[in-house]
Amino acid sequence: MPHILFLLSLLGSCLLALPSEAADHPNIVIILVDDMGYGDPGFNNPDSKIPTPHLDRLAGEGMRFTDAHAPGPLCHMSRYGLMTGRAPYRTDVGRWGKHPLIEDDQLTIADLAKAQGYRTAMVGKWHLGFRENGYDKPLPGGPVDCGFDSYFGIRASTDIPPYFYIRSDRAVEPPTNNIAANNSEGWSPIQGAFWRKGGIAPNLALKDVLPKFTDEAIEFIQSRTSPTDNSSPITDNSTAPPFLLYLAYPAPHTPWLPDPKFAGKSGAGMFGDFMMMVDAEIGRVLKTLDDTKLAKDTLIIFSSDNGPVWYDKDVEKFGHDSSGGLRGMKGDAWEAGHRMPFLVRWPEQVKPGTTSAHLLSFTDFLATFADLFSKDLPADAGPDSFSFLPAMQGKPGKPRPPIVMQSARKGSFMIRDGQWKLINNLGSGGFSKPSHIKPEADGPEGQLYNFTDDLGETNNLYLEKSATVTRLQAQLKRIIDTGRSR
Repeated sequence: MPHILFLLSLLGSCLLALPSEAADHPNIVIILVDDMGYGDPGFNNPDSKIPTPHLDRLAGEGMRFTDAHAPGPLCHMSRYGLMTGRAPYRTDVGRWGKHPLIEDDQLTIADLAKAQGYRTAMVGKWHLGFRENGYDKPLPGGPVDCGFDSYFGIRASTDIPPYFYIRSDRAVEPPTNNIAANNSEGWSPIQGAFWRKGGIAPNLALKDVLPKFTDEAIEFIQSRTSPTDNSSPITDNSTAPPFLLYLAYPAPHTPWLPDPKFAGKSGAGMFGDFMMMVDAEIGRVLKTLDDTKLAKDTLIIFSSDNGPVWYDKDVEKFGHDSSGGLRGMKGDAWEAGHRMPFLVRWPEQVKPGTTSAHLLSFTDFLATFADLFSKDLPADAGPDSFSFLPAMQGKPGKPRPPIVMQSARKGSFMIRDGQWKLINNLGSGGFSKPSHIKPEADGPEGQLYNFTDDLGETNNLYLEKSATVTRLQAQLKRIIDTGRSR
């Protein structure tokens, strides 16, 4: 309730749309997968060993962004930035285990859509915290307290206990049973069918979570309801309020649990098989939009929350480069940690089969939706959000201001400005080894790369381009210290 009251006072009646006005806005479906690398889907990597026909179809019918970035190279970082338009290093994201990361006075993408008359729903992995006080009690601070009319999902990943479904703000079943830890032979300790021991709800099976979320998303899409009667199905889409659906799959993050019909079908082992299953589940959602004749009025945005857990030895073993030629992996300041596969499809608004090199971050969703609704964001909302609507529609627009990001290692920051990228220390800053390197006497203290000819981050120009280093260091400090980049 405090969040709703704040929203109404912040936005005021000027933002509230009548149903007839709201019907002019497209439906919005955000599909966020988990731990999928830039080089996993075929639309980004013709040499991928993983068939992704449904994602490839989406790319052919829409626009592929080649320079899109998660706000951080870890799950909770990305989701915080996506929801709020605020860079995740501006809060303590480590609190998510017991405390909500989104404050009562923060405007979210769901708030913004709801104020325009949208029905808002979230299905899937939240990972932004609840105010926990026992799983037999309400769980405040989650999606339904952050602008979503409905929620069905899980608190975090399917390898982080306790494991239980949440509907609205209550556990469907508390995690009163226990499950032993599991690993897969032949993979690293955090790959394969890996999960941690802990509590689990009696009727939850980890292998069923992914298709269950698709079922819930499909049910929401099919249950178009009247603005005045929440129990009556809509038979004429022109009279239905638009909807925002945020579908956050916890896959292909571990545990890799492909349905038997996908086993051995990819060229990338368990991971590739599970990625094929993810693609098939997305295909079910696309088919539902087609069957309900909603596809032509729906903006779809697809991406992944961070880079993959895929090592050099995996590339050698399978001949599959999950990073798509980028350096690093999940958690890193290097590109593979946060440069994401990213697609948009919006019939008659986004030209099919096109590609954009426009720089963007998930923090830009908030400003983009405000631009879509022809509304101005309040001054204190979305401090790191910039609209990419012109880029989607192939219209000229301003280049995006610099992106600042923190990697998995505290204090490891990077700034991207145009062709230049500065990392303020040495090493990956994340999961790749070494994470941190102590500078040597007369050696570089950080990393500077020119993406004009070095997207693989192989040639450190830190000592050669000192003026560029100084300029980027000043920009980095200013953006962090001022609390905003917008």
